[in-house]
Amino acid sequence: MDWTGLVFETIDMRSFSNLWFWIALAVFWSSTSHWVLGVPFDMVGRARRQGGQAAQDLEDMVRIQINRRLYIVEQAGLWLVAFTAALLAMLASLGFWYGIELAQALFLLGCPMSMVGLLSIATAERIRGQGLTGEALWRKLTVHRFWVQVIGMISIFITAMWGMYQNLAHGVLG
Repeated sequence: MDWTGLVFETIDMRSFSNLWFWIALAVFWSSTSHWVLGVPFDMVGRARRQGGQAAQDLEDMVRIQINRRLYIVEQAGLWLVAFTAALLAMLASLGFWYGIELAQALFLLGCPMSMVGLLSIATAERIRGQGLTGEALWRKLTVHRFWVQVIGMISIFITAMWGMYQNLAHGVLG
């Protein structure tokens, strides 16, 4: 057996039958729902409980992250949309037209994450546009996190259903 054959046999490029893919999927969505607009969500709870300096720290972190994200969108937003659309189209084509399972897995991670990205930009614009602080800011971050979790749950469900279909249709051991 040659070197590349050994590597691909060891790594198993069939994503949906690989335990590491499912671990990565869980960590991916857990991290995405914990970091709300780039700010750890535990800061929202601390700001609600303690107020004062904790609330000020949260507002400063949110302001920094929102300004950073919106600056990137203002400077390179069109390029980011074009690149993301091209990447997702390529992954969808390779995955679902040509049957490459790794591309399917990456598409099932990337497509919902692009929705989270759009939701984050819209939320950031609302927070900055309305100048939200205090309780209104905490509520907006909590609502944003809720919708990120909804997108994540739907994504995990669809990925699990597609993965089970792939494993049943093609056999777990190939």
